[in-house]
Amino acid sequence: MSFRAPVTDYQYIMRHVVGYGQVSATERFEEASDELCTAVLTEAARMCDDVLYPLQRNGDTDPARLENGVVRTSKGFGEGYKAIREGGWVSVAADPEFGGMGLPMTVTTAVNEMMSAACLSLQLNPLMTQGQIEALEHHASEEIKALYLPKLVSGEWCGTMNLTEAQAGSDVGALTSKAEDNGDGTYAVTGQKIYISWGDNDFSENVCHLVLARLPDAPAGTKGISLFLVPKFIPDAEGNPGVANTLNVVSLEHKLGLHGSPTAVMQYDGATGWMIGEKNAGLAAMFTMMNNARLGVGCQGIGAGEGAYQKALAYAQERKQGRTAVAGGTGAIIDHADVRRMLATMRAELFAARSIALANAVAIDMGHATGEADWAARAAFLTPITKAFGTDTGIKVADIGVQVHGGMGFVEETGAAQYSRDVRVTAIYEGTNGIQSMDLVGRKLMDGGEAAHTLIDEMQSFAEEARTTRPRMAGLLWEATETLREATEWMVAQTDMSARFAGSVPFLAAYARVLGGYFHLRAAVAEGEDGPRTKLARFYINRLLPEHKALLSHATQGADDLFALTADDLAVA
Repeated sequence: MSFRAPVTDYQYIMRHVVGYGQVSATERFEEASDELCTAVLTEAARMCDDVLYPLQRNGDTDPARLENGVVRTSKGFGEGYKAIREGGWVSVAADPEFGGMGLPMTVTTAVNEMMSAACLSLQLNPLMTQGQIEALEHHASEEIKALYLPKLVSGEWCGTMNLTEAQAGSDVGALTSKAEDNGDGTYAVTGQKIYISWGDNDFSENVCHLVLARLPDAPAGTKGISLFLVPKFIPDAEGNPGVANTLNVVSLEHKLGLHGSPTAVMQYDGATGWMIGEKNAGLAAMFTMMNNARLGVGCQGIGAGEGAYQKALAYAQERKQGRTAVAGGTGAIIDHADVRRMLATMRAELFAARSIALANAVAIDMGHATGEADWAARAAFLTPITKAFGTDTGIKVADIGVQVHGGMGFVEETGAAQYSRDVRVTAIYEGTNGIQSMDLVGRKLMDGGEAAHTLIDEMQSFAEEARTTRPRMAGLLWEATETLREATEWMVAQTDMSARFAGSVPFLAAYARVLGGYFHLRAAVAEGEDGPRTKLARFYINRLLPEHKALLSHATQGADDLFALTADDLAVA
């Protein structure tokens, strides 16, 4: 099977669904025209199709390993990373002052997704560097920026983020890594971090770690955390990698999937680091990187789903089994009703998730270009939805992909199961999807639901307009937005956060489900005729959108029945 990055889908969504034209109409991004975006996406797609996709299976069958303290990456990954670096794909949105392309986040989002579809294990490396670049752009001193950003932007050096410790997972405030002032502008960082994606490699000149740690006089909890940049090799006077820092990879995790991505246990023994941002304000600085990563991880889920979909589609077109009811059919299993349903579900879900992610990116770009608070609020509101729904979609689609293959999906040699194993962690890292949902009904509704209701108003207004050309689909979407509005009002009215949190996951899923219907309807209206996008929208709105009712019923039940079940009640009898 060959892989083709879905460039036409990105183009259609950007032009007709999420309003990318608003971005290119701003002064900041006026050079990022439709023509330029097409050229960039086409070139990135060529690299994904021809260079990265052939490495997908290598990452699984020839995993990263630790040999005598040195990380050895999967066969071909060095050449693959070289193609990413030389093409400038690490730094599509980075500041041109430091060598970046300076293109909108919308373009970066599309490129990241297609790289994830081609080879998720390798794509995770530049995603970490992108987040570090953004964190340093916002919080580092001018000296640090001048030294590190050109190297990170060029891809000569790679970046990581180090938050998690054995006792400090989602509760980051429980970390115990420490940093002591050396008196010369540097700090001695000591501690052990776990689950560090791409903690080391054998193809970049340096690896730069952003590490959360505590100063000796720091207050307890999250208010006492500072952020430090700790390089594998300390730069010399010319800015080149110099002496080795006192840090090392202790071990690599043995994981369910993503075998090509070395997930390290990192040990820091008085390692030399530089503070990034203000004292005890490290978590705020790190969140700059994490918010970037949450959009990126959502796209990883979508990308893995795309890879799984293309593999399942190819198999369904070739595999012949039994009689089908399709006149003139080839006898391939794609002509069986249930297989057609599975493939349509995969395709429709991916379009919905992809549109949400690109709408999120457009909001980020408009916020940066205009400085308007409404755009920033929309970007913040869509980020947890993008991360959770994008990764849940990837997991669902990859699982369906195994089912389409039947027994062959359970056999590793086909590669179908790899997508399911690889994508599973995306719902866990960069904040579990449960945490994303709690963020949505907590912090993201602290405005009284204004951002949520503004988006509902937009969806409802469009549904009204679309009644003239797509009356049935528009009517169903309008009804869904009204149900969503009522559930949002219920959420905002809850003063007991347990009541919100108990229904946060189904609420996020329902909001995403309705957003997906909105974007599908926009695609259908733009198409005009009864073409493939209209047919897909009809499938989604008729068959998948109705799920929002059950989800919102679940979301608005409160917490009493949950906590009525005691820990003893849940124990196995």
